Amino acid sequence: MTIPALAPDEGKAAVRGALTRYRTIAYIVGVVLILLVVIGMPLKYIWGQPAVVQGIGPAHGFLYMVYLIAAFDLGRRANWPLKRMLLVMLAGTVPFLSFYAERVVTTRWVPAPAPAEHQPTH
Repeated sequence: MTIPALAPDEGKAAVRGALTRYRTIAYIVGVVLILLVVIGMPLKYIWGQPAVVQGIGPAHGFLYMVYLIAAFDLGRRANWPLKRMLLVMLAGTVPFLSFYAERVVTTRWVPAPAPAEHQPTH
């Protein structure tokens, strides 16, 4: 069974949609991981208050799974090599790195849409 190829415009739209989903979840995962590391871990290990880690930890775990799916989907649609896809997937495990990875993906690894031709109106 073969998967039918997308028309060029459909392929670009699919990559743009995957990029939007990836960017959204990358920001969410980054913020949740920072909350976990900067607030949750000190509360748990310095002051013995594990409540934040108990709440945010599982949420981050679930959101990271969504991040992995979004990164895989984007990489597949943008025809990335496996190494690039894995590096982007791992970026969600290091605080602040998901923000950097999102920026690199958006500006370097996903081709920008071609500028629309200016059509004079009469």
